[in-house]
Amino acid sequence: MQKKIVLSKEFLEKHHNLFRCPICKQKMSMQNFSFQCENRHQFDLSKKGTLYFLSKSIETPYKKEMFLHRRALIQSGMYQPLIEEIRSEIRSDATLLDVGSGEGSFTQLITKEAPHSTAIGFDISKDGVFAATNLPFENDTFFCVADLTHLPFSDAAFDIILNIFSPSAYHEFSRVLKPNGKLIKVIPESEYLIELRNAFYPDDHDKQSYSNESVLKRLKQEAVILKEKRITYTYPVPLENRISLLEMSPLEWGADAEIKKSLQSNPLDAITVDVRLLICEVNSKNGASESHS
Repeated sequence: MQKKIVLSKEFLEKHHNLFRCPICKQKMSMQNFSFQCENRHQFDLSKKGTLYFLSKSIETPYKKEMFLHRRALIQSGMYQPLIEEIRSEIRSDATLLDVGSGEGSFTQLITKEAPHSTAIGFDISKDGVFAATNLPFENDTFFCVADLTHLPFSDAAFDIILNIFSPSAYHEFSRVLKPNGKLIKVIPESEYLIELRNAFYPDDHDKQSYSNESVLKRLKQEAVILKEKRITYTYPVPLENRISLLEMSPLEWGADAEIKKSLQSNPLDAITVDVRLLICEVNSKNGASESHS
C-alpha cells in the first residue's frame, strides 16, 4: 500500500488547478513533496498527506477524542437518512468541497456512491484533518487545514459545497463555486439532540433550546434557496456508542461534573435528529461569515 504522503502528492499533481496560494492568490504546483505557487510560497506535505495552509498555528477546543466519538456515531448510522438525501443531489463525477469536514466521515459516506467524484475537505482543526486521513475512500479525496475566510482554492473550482453543521463565508463560497454550482447546507432544528441538551442542562432553559432563525435569515440574504427539507427522526443509539453520544459535541463542555458522571453511568439510549437540509445558489460576492452550533 502506498504511503499517504505519496497518494496526496499524486492527488495534488492531478488536481493542482483546484488550488490557489492563500497568500498571493497565484497558481500552485507540486515540487517534490512541496506545494508551491509562482511566487515561491511553499506548503509542505505532512507525513499524513495533508497541507497546512494557515499562516500561524491555531488552537481549537475540538480535539482528537471528540472527533473520534463523533465518527463513531456517524459511522453507526445516526445520520444515514440525511446522508441519503444529500447523495441524491450530487452527480457521480462532481467536484466537492466539504467545509469544516472534521474527521471526514460525512465526506466519506456522501461520496461513497460517487466513485468518479473529486472531494477536498478542510477544517481549522489539525486533529480533525489528521483523523480524516485514516478513512478509506473510493474516490479522489484530499484533506487540509485552512481558513474559512481565506480559502486556498481557485475561482469557480467546485460543483458542490457541503456545509454541514459548520460556519459559512458566503463571499468565499460564491467565489469558489462554478457557475450554477450548489451549496448544500445543513443546520440544526429546534429538537436536534434535545434529549442530550435536557440531560446536560436540566435547569437551564436557554441551553435546552435552540433556534436557527439568525442562520436562516443570513442565508436568505446571501443565497437563493432552491429546495429545503426538514428531516426529523429518533435514532436508537447502539449500546456500544452511548458513551460516544455524550462526548461527540460541544454540548458537554459546560455541563456540571456530577451530571456528566451520572450520565456516564446511565447514558441515553435514543436521540432526536432534527435538521434542515437546504440546497442553494449563492448570490453574494461580499457577504460576511456566520457561525452556528
